Amino acid sequence: MEPKVTFFLGANAPSGFYSLYDELLSPQDAQRVFLLKGGPGCGKSSLMKQVSAALEAQGEETEYIRCSGDPDSLDAVLFPRLGAALVDATAPHVREPSLPGVVESYIDLGRFYDHAALSTLREEIQAATSGYKSHYKGAYRCLTAVAQLKEDNRSLLLTPSLEEKLRKRARGILSREVKKAGQEPGKLTRRFLGAISCQGRSCLFETAETLCHKVYELLDTYGLGSGMLTVLAAGAMGAGYDVILCPSPLFPDRAEHLLIPQLSLGFVTSTPELPYEGRPYRRVRIDAMAEKELLVQYKSRLKFSRKIQSALLSQGVDALAQAKAQHDELEKLYNPHVDFEGVRRQGEEIVRELTALRE
Repeated sequence: MEPKVTFFLGANAPSGFYSLYDELLSPQDAQRVFLLKGGPGCGKSSLMKQVSAALEAQGEETEYIRCSGDPDSLDAVLFPRLGAALVDATAPHVREPSLPGVVESYIDLGRFYDHAALSTLREEIQAATSGYKSHYKGAYRCLTAVAQLKEDNRSLLLTPSLEEKLRKRARGILSREVKKAGQEPGKLTRRFLGAISCQGRSCLFETAETLCHKVYELLDTYGLGSGMLTVLAAGAMGAGYDVILCPSPLFPDRAEHLLIPQLSLGFVTSTPELPYEGRPYRRVRIDAMAEKELLVQYKSRLKFSRKIQSALLSQGVDALAQAKAQHDELEKLYNPHVDFEGVRRQGEEIVRELTALRE
């Protein structure tokens, strides 16, 4: 199977759910966006899979957006050449139209519920809904503790001297890999390449390899390299290239990966907990650039902190897995009372409308 371009637009972050869904498609490029509404089990992800399969069969490029709560489920699909998308616009990634009727349309999949049948399950549905939301609160408390410990470790090692070394290395890479392409600066797109979900900590390294043949592996145990990635992104945009900057799920204000598809050039962060297992074009050993005296001085503290982080992250993932199990039970209550044939017909109608955009 041909590799697919897949990202996340949301993250389970210490502050709660962090959303980039408003950045799925720039307003100037948007032609048609379908905002899917409806509760659990009503077929939102299935409809997106149906439409994307049909458009791909017609040769259309597709970008898949996975759900950060359940990576096996879709939260959006984007057709860049058409300027079109389907988006799960329900909580926690609520999205409202900017040009209703011109670009965006609501698709109410809730109309395919059998309301009379579901009304008899009210107590079970309320209990399941309350249960999975409480598990998310527990997960976010664990992620907050993990982030605080990571920040403590980072602050011990990120000195002005190291920051200058990283900037110098970034400038060297830019001079070697990035030649000026034009007068206009490139565009910035933000996507999450990684997620913390019910399946643990994961990263879609295969997307980086699909878009970029030359992949730099940044060996970075302590989160020291985000400034270097920011310099690389700014330099590439200044030279006229569009970039995809991928924030960290734990620190959404910091870069964790960088992709420059027009140059087929990528930079991925590799850690002991989540290593890049591909064959890199080059490696940048960021840990080795830290001051050796500090690494020796704080060796025991750093090691103990990472051990505690691992335990806390495991607890957070367990809570997310419990939330997923509770949500699965909720969907089982709804599924028998959904007119999936009606959902399928709705998908066919969307396919016809999107196909007409190509004519």
